Amino acid sequence: MSKQEVPIQQIEQPYYPDDEIDLRELFGILWQGKWLIVAVTMLFAAAGVAYALYKPNIYQASVLVAPANNEDSKLGGLGGQLGGLASLAGLSLGGGSNQTAIAKEVLQSRAFITDFIHRHDLVKPLAAMESWDESNGQWVYDREIYNPETKEWLVDEKGNSLKPSDWDLVKIFREDHLSVSENQDNGMISVSVKSLSPVAAQQWSEWLVEDINDHMRRQDVEEAEASIQYLEEKLNETSIAGMQQVFYQLIESETRTVMLANAQKEYVFKTVDPSVVPEEKVEPKRALIVVVSTLLGGILSVFLIFVMAFVRASKSDGTPSEIAV
Repeated sequence: MSKQEVPIQQIEQPYYPDDEIDLRELFGILWQGKWLIVAVTMLFAAAGVAYALYKPNIYQASVLVAPANNEDSKLGGLGGQLGGLASLAGLSLGGGSNQTAIAKEVLQSRAFITDFIHRHDLVKPLAAMESWDESNGQWVYDREIYNPETKEWLVDEKGNSLKPSDWDLVKIFREDHLSVSENQDNGMISVSVKSLSPVAAQQWSEWLVEDINDHMRRQDVEEAEASIQYLEEKLNETSIAGMQQVFYQLIESETRTVMLANAQKEYVFKTVDPSVVPEEKVEPKRALIVVVSTLLGGILSVFLIFVMAFVRASKSDGTPSEIAV
């Protein structure tokens, strides 16, 4: 009996189009659209040059400060010796607090910046300035916001005053002007201020250091004087000799705090490198703006060429082929 032969069914392999990228074809597409690439790139380059020239110069002045020796370091072990006694009396000598870290945070706080702006009359330079007249050494204000002759803020179409609120002023000062950085290796702190005016940048940076020293000194003096007043009241209420001695020592400690605070001009931050009027701008980086805009124009033009070629290829192929199941 002959063995029945089973026909071998030929399995058809599906056809896959060639997905390899033809570099010659891509180069041909780019060569056909070379004039479009050149035109778009030059257009973006010209726009970058115009934008770079339109942006005004911004100057930055910096003050390098170091933590000053305050009463905690000068009193040495006195705070540790009297710490337990002060806790019994309901007081704190503050020896364990990091005064420099607190001052750094206060410097950037909303309350301090608001007080700083109003104390030095910086509302108009922050919110209404247009440019800095270097020849006359004065601000040029935006007359659509502020009228320097009448010293009045204008109103918008709805009748609302264009004078900024304290919230707006603090936001402007933090984002556009103030910068505080600390060197973790040596603890040095750099207080930097940016402004359209090099003179203003130097003045504001100096004022910031002076004001934070005065603020922290005034705060410590007020706390020490309040503690002295409290201790004197407790001293008059007790007749125990031992407690009287404790109160005398605490009063002496707080009195020394007041004396040292008033004697130190640079109370928290000691100036290492003072601020000077900058002669070179820090912004804008005009060359970088032009280079980036030119590259962006070239990339967009190449992308546009490929999109146009893909659209033309899709139209020439007609309807998409059906997929056999």
